[in-house]
Amino acid sequence: MSAAEEAVTSLEALGLTEYEARCFVALTRISTGTAKEVSQVADVPRSRVYDTIERLERKGLVTVQQSDPREYKSVPVEMACRRLREDHTARIDAAENALEQLEEPESKDDEGMWSINQYEHVTDRIVLFLEEAIDTVHYLVPVMDVVDQRIREALQSAADRGVRVVIEVPTREAKTELEEVVPDANIVVAEGLRSTNNVQSELPAQLLMVDQRAVVAAAVKEHDLPDVVQEVAVWTYGRDHGFAVWTRELLDDRLEKRDDRALGE
Repeated sequence: MSAAEEAVTSLEALGLTEYEARCFVALTRISTGTAKEVSQVADVPRSRVYDTIERLERKGLVTVQQSDPREYKSVPVEMACRRLREDHTARIDAAENALEQLEEPESKDDEGMWSINQYEHVTDRIVLFLEEAIDTVHYLVPVMDVVDQRIREALQSAADRGVRVVIEVPTREAKTELEEVVPDANIVVAEGLRSTNNVQSELPAQLLMVDQRAVVAAAVKEHDLPDVVQEVAVWTYGRDHGFAVWTRELLDDRLEKRDDRALGE
């Protein structure tokens, strides 16, 4: 894909029509242009250039010289991007405001278990639960690569609020690494996390329980491409859901055994 075509695609994603995107990109490639010239460069029918340019002018992306024939000029790229950004932000704000006015149905999160199939969405869910933590966070991390900066900051933020944060990591190196960014957490080395096994090409990556009710269990999948992390997860929210009950029992048992060992020492 050429740079021009990539620019057209990007502008369409920001809300311009195909003809608007093509005409604007064409005008950024020439100093000024008539409708005929824009049509030739943009590969847009000349009969459609006029109304397309009018819309671009209303959006503040094009200026028109009242000559014969008329000539058109795009505003500087920096100005165009700023105006598109402002328009995009305004639309998002309008949508957010409208959505907030809707009456939300009573939550049914307790009724089931939900899946996540995109890496960034796994992080979003973990950060959301950490931000809502009130009492406790228990976090197991066999694969340190999935603990990105957003998760680390959310862990420390929870600790700052007085939440008891317990993190289990596989190695002393991982403990030292997390202690630098989450100094207020109780970080312990659980060597058993180093020997987790693949299950159908998936390796356990992280397990989070917040306030003994919100649970996220994630795994990384083998990928053919180098340095590509493909993470999937399931989550639930509710003390009475079977998945949450089992996870709570297993993790609480881990904490009790660790505390017993600490007292024995």
